[in-house]
Amino acid sequence: MDKNAGYKITVAVLLSDQRGFALGESPTAPNPYVSWQFTEEAGKRDYYWGHYFNDRASAEKDVADRMGNHMRQFSAELKQLEMPGLYKYYSTQRPVDIGTFPKPYDNRPDEIVNFDKRVPVEGGAFAAWGYLTYTKPLTRREAADYELRPAPKTEELWREEPRPIAQQMKEAAEQARREARPPAPGKDAPDREGR
Repeated sequence: MDKNAGYKITVAVLLSDQRGFALGESPTAPNPYVSWQFTEEAGKRDYYWGHYFNDRASAEKDVADRMGNHMRQFSAELKQLEMPGLYKYYSTQRPVDIGTFPKPYDNRPDEIVNFDKRVPVEGGAFAAWGYLTYTKPLTRREAADYELRPAPKTEELWREEPRPIAQQMKEAAEQARREARPPAPGKDAPDREGR
């Protein structure tokens, strides 16, 4: 990936064979949307084979198509969906500060927000001092160790109830699997009794 191009990854899908596909955006580029393929080794990613688009819908479709083709060809499974800001955790015990939240080497917080005081959040469901968002989900242990409470939507993702783009990716994977299977013989199959 050309770091000077100014593209920001907004969606990344990692597959079980350590290959993946990503959607990037740059409002200043001639083609503001791109779909890349990438390879992940030792936690580092190498982005290549970019397809550039003028609209997000076309780029999203290209990511889903490329991913489906790869999954079908290499029998890969969906391993992880990443979206900046997708995973939100509330700090219910204290303001967010140094040493009060996990910082995995490959998943630093995208956003840290502190409130002036402890306030009701999520429609008054509970009170929090602030919140953090991450591109990848924290483990239940990481969240518990720092007394972070996942937002209801993040808890749903822990239960594997994906957001719309994730649903698109799963549907593409299922379609790839269906297309990879040979058709079952039907009524029009030739009669082989005479052999």
